Amino acid sequence: MKLDKYNYSHLQSPAEQRPGELCVSPAGGGAADLPPRDAQPAPAAMGAAPGCPGCCAGPRGRSGPPPPRGHRLTIMDALAEANGSFALDLLRKLGEDSPKNVFFSPMSISSALAMVFLGAKGNTAAQMSQVLSFHRSRGGGGDVHQGFQTLLNEVNRTGTQYVLRTANRLFGEKSFSFLAPFKDACLKFYQAEMEELDFRHAGQECRQHINTWVAEQTEDKIKDLLPPDAVTAMTVLVLVNAIYFKGSWDKQFDKQHTQESPFYVSPGEQKTVQMMFRKSTYKITYIGDIFTQVLMLPYAGQELDMVIMLPDKGRDLRTTCTALSLQVEKALTYEKFLEWTDPEMMDEEEVELFLPRFKLAETYDMAAVLHGLGMTDAFEEGLADFSGMSANRELVLSKAVHKSFVEVNEEGTEAAAASAAVMMLRCARMTTTFRADHPFLFFIQHSKTRGILFCGRFASP
Repeated sequence: MKLDKYNYSHLQSPAEQRPGELCVSPAGGGAADLPPRDAQPAPAAMGAAPGCPGCCAGPRGRSGPPPPRGHRLTIMDALAEANGSFALDLLRKLGEDSPKNVFFSPMSISSALAMVFLGAKGNTAAQMSQVLSFHRSRGGGGDVHQGFQTLLNEVNRTGTQYVLRTANRLFGEKSFSFLAPFKDACLKFYQAEMEELDFRHAGQECRQHINTWVAEQTEDKIKDLLPPDAVTAMTVLVLVNAIYFKGSWDKQFDKQHTQESPFYVSPGEQKTVQMMFRKSTYKITYIGDIFTQVLMLPYAGQELDMVIMLPDKGRDLRTTCTALSLQVEKALTYEKFLEWTDPEMMDEEEVELFLPRFKLAETYDMAAVLHGLGMTDAFEEGLADFSGMSANRELVLSKAVHKSFVEVNEEGTEAAAASAAVMMLRCARMTTTFRADHPFLFFIQHSKTRGILFCGRFASP
């Protein structure tokens, strides 16, 4: 994401005028084969919303011994709720115009915006807290940034059977003065160091440098994150988060069983896909409220899983059988998501699973999306208040870009990116069929924290 310094020529003397802008750029992605044995997750951290605006508005970080483990779990629960609510709000917003493919990393976007939130004050901070759902945290509103730190330390543990790397970095204009508490907080909570660049005189070289860093963090799955117009002489700060995931299925599909099969984009349109097949035991349930099957597909080590929500045949993602024709996505709150995907509420059954191989690559102008969700002041000259970053109210958020990639095949998933219901039990003696040959939602989540790392809608090959 990119911050610009806007022109106060009517208020300031020429000596006080300095070009600048802020750009926030989250990127993420996920793949199919086993991770290399020597792969290590990059250090990362995520944040929790202070009761007052961004933490740089008040005292610096806490001192003393770390909080007990029970406190850390409470913080993670609260942040998972905030991030999960934001993820589903964003899923609805990104898919509201048409039944198209959607894929993004809510963790990546939230992490990048949380660094911006560190320096926000006043109404700018209040709007960001509302849109990012920090205000909905069960933890009472404090410790958002500490929560990000704790959550990502948990998710990115070493010794796992998957590769999950997250990395944050600040790229700042070398001639601009940033407040020390802001830089210290970014380093403490997000391990995001400030790298000084010459945006004023070498903007395109700086853009290419940032894009190269993102490509390296995502195994070249996310390239050219920042478009040519993203960096100008007015740029003073670019905040970037990159996330990369690669994991193998706990029970892999046999490639010999993969064959061409129709995928029904809509009742009158079908396309050919490579349909994978495996008959095995999976956790599965049926949500009568929305006429949807829910299946949990674990990755090796069973610390991460993919949750697939498949509406009944003949009902696309945007329709249920209620009289008001409610959208499945509209009905999906984070509370219902937790309830409908609770492993304790799902049946372990033998399932004939049909799942298409697919690959998605999406790019989003997050500025327009965030503006539509209610985060408006951050982008408006004269209204934006990022005085937690610099001494004067001179910064405005100008760009917010998100790129994502995911590939699902027989071995697993590779991805990158810079909830009351009626349960219907099935007879245990019968084999359940789960045939994903029409649009479905999918989520990649961390099993222990229930944190949503990636989510999307597969609507068309």
